[in-house]
Amino acid sequence: MAEPPASEVFIREGRPDEAETVLTLWRQAGATPSVTDSVADLRHALEQGPAFLLLADVNSLLVGSLIGSFDGWRGNLYRLAVHPDHRRRGIARALVAEAERRLAAQGAKRIAAIVESDHPWAMGFWAAVGYCHDPRVVRFVRNL
Repeated sequence: MAEPPASEVFIREGRPDEAETVLTLWRQAGATPSVTDSVADLRHALEQGPAFLLLADVNSLLVGSLIGSFDGWRGNLYRLAVHPDHRRRGIARALVAEAERRLAAQGAKRIAAIVESDHPWAMGFWAAVGYCHDPRVVRFVRNL
């Protein structure tokens, strides 16, 4: 597939009615499914806030996503996903840059990214865009 010019990548805010399409993208991108990967849960997060969903379109085709939120203390980034056919074209960087801009405008001074440690390409990406692995912190999770 030919690489599209950067001008053809359009970053926009996702809508709750796009949840099913976003979940399909996550599966195509190889994201590990979680208990919150449902149409209802994604719609709820977007309708209730404070989360926002950024989507990347190329020629009107959804190719990337990123969830961001600011809890008043720090910014958080979740579910960065780019379709495998569109990787290494700056789409993930564009999504992160827009999320950082939005979070800074909300008052965030620090941003944490949730990254799957068993995906070395993901770990490498976040390091390449200036995020540091913090060995002092471990994430504990409990599904309800």
